[in-house]
Amino acid sequence: LDPKRELPLIWAITKGSLKNKLLILLPAAILLSEFLPWAVVPLLMLGGAFLCYEGAEKVIEKLGGARHGQTLEDSIEDPAAFEKARVAGAIRTDLILSAEIMAITLNEVATEALTTRIGVLAVVGVLITLVVYGAVALIVKMDDVGLHLAQRPSPAARATGRGLVAAMPRVLTVLSVVGTAAMLWVGGGIVIHGLDTLGWHAPGDLAEAAALAAGRVGQGLGSAFAWLANAALSALAGLVLGGAIALVLHKVIKVGGSGH
Repeated sequence: LDPKRELPLIWAITKGSLKNKLLILLPAAILLSEFLPWAVVPLLMLGGAFLCYEGAEKVIEKLGGARHGQTLEDSIEDPAAFEKARVAGAIRTDLILSAEIMAITLNEVATEALTTRIGVLAVVGVLITLVVYGAVALIVKMDDVGLHLAQRPSPAARATGRGLVAAMPRVLTVLSVVGTAAMLWVGGGIVIHGLDTLGWHAPGDLAEAAALAAGRVGQGLGSAFAWLANAALSALAGLVLGGAIALVLHKVIKVGGSGH
């Protein structure tokens, strides 16, 4: 894709994210808190299951499974249509992530007055959107910054610029791996926590027992080991659940993938 299209694409996704939060999720969250507060946890679990599916599908594709939807490795015959599909897919995933964020925020202010809940949800939604997609824009354009520095007269600036250009593909690869792991970890953790809230304590008890056992390893790193153990089990649970969902969707029901 033309590098000049990067920021417009990110801006399109940012606008879609703001619409998700302010026009869809904020009113829905307020209505839920007023009339169906019991539905928040099941909806969170559905969102968590979707994240598990997205993460597991990416893992399956990396391991040689069938890809679902066009990617940048394919020959792109219609760049405009490809951009539109990628933006739509990103906004769709953002809707789930935003729903999780808004629901978690709502839980923190559930007992506050209606106007306070609306204000807090709106402020959190806008701030998180700007911070996240501002960081995305900075990362995506960092290679252009490096190219600009590489053309400066200063030897130090040129060296820094060449280093940035060389490093960014590796950084993006790492971020892709970390992002997939985070989707599985967060999705699995949400489902486990939801099951615990609904009365099925076994998965949560297992994760807690593993965290306690890992926390006994090392004197100064016990907390870090405990967190890692909990996160790893949540990600593993997310991978199993997401893999099962992908299997049902693609092999049993035989519907298309997420397309991104």
